Amino acid sequence: MYIKKILLAILLISVIVGGIFAYTVYSNIFSPNTAFENEKAYLFVSSDASFDEVMEDIAPLLKDVNSFAAVAKRKGYSTNVKPGHYAIEKGMNNNEIINSIRSKNLPVKVSFNNQERLENLAGRVAQQLEVDSLTLLNVMRDPDFLKSADLNMQTALTMYIPNSYEFFWNSSAEAFRDRMFKEYKRFWNNDRIAKARALKLTKSEVYTIASIVQKETAKVDERPRVAGVYLNRIRKGIKLDADPTVIYAVKSKANDWDMEIKRVLYKDLKTDSPYNTYRNAGIPPGPIFMPDISSIDAVLNSEKHDYYYFVANVERFGYHKFAKTLAQHNANSAAYRRWISAQGVKR
Repeated sequence: MYIKKILLAILLISVIVGGIFAYTVYSNIFSPNTAFENEKAYLFVSSDASFDEVMEDIAPLLKDVNSFAAVAKRKGYSTNVKPGHYAIEKGMNNNEIINSIRSKNLPVKVSFNNQERLENLAGRVAQQLEVDSLTLLNVMRDPDFLKSADLNMQTALTMYIPNSYEFFWNSSAEAFRDRMFKEYKRFWNNDRIAKARALKLTKSEVYTIASIVQKETAKVDERPRVAGVYLNRIRKGIKLDADPTVIYAVKSKANDWDMEIKRVLYKDLKTDSPYNTYRNAGIPPGPIFMPDISSIDAVLNSEKHDYYYFVANVERFGYHKFAKTLAQHNANSAAYRRWISAQGVKR
């Protein structure tokens, strides 16, 4: 009888201990373990992150760090960390959190526009992806790739069409560049290629003219007319005489890309640079800026007219006065110079 009581007590204790153990395991795995109030929180895990680094980043999002660590080790995550961008939803348990950060890498939106050089583009993209700007820049400049893409150092920027694209946050520099090349080929569809050929221009030349057009006017509705002026001058063999190319040349010559130039001076027009269209006929060797798609299409769908000149319209700010003759243009330009001098703008 005494032995039966002992055995019964041992069994009862075992059941209780087992129940506690089962409850603890269940609680560790299946009880909600988030400490934030928003519907979602996001975690970025770098490609070289250790489990300890993940724990440091995720700790502020958890109620019970120790239980998460225990479940992560039990599920093998501690020795198999996955890089990426992950969402953790409010109320998730440890099991769900680990499943999410192990297999549900979310894409991020990468946006860029109006970058002046590849260096600026690389810096902009590096702000949105894990990869650093120097690695991106080196990949963008890779001579073997540029040759295979029929590009060069001067035209390399033309491959990047400003827009928003989805990437995995931990995408490599090569993956970004190669995806952009696919987007470039998709952008240059049969219709756009046919229009470029009709203008007797290459894709890079269209992009380069578009970069000048956009620097000349911020008004989208005016860009086809401005593009028409430059195309008329190209057909006639007249130098483009585009002030934005002079500004680019001056900044390039000084290697000072932060220089702010509001007014082009006569001495600037003498700057020795292939980008200075006051000294050199034809289209510059590459873009001076990353134009919007609207500017590229403005060149491809330029307005047909007889204008060869234009200058800022001080009576309608943002727009320009167009002229068919040099005499008319000189009168418009004199009025503009008087106005800008009255504003005290010297540089």
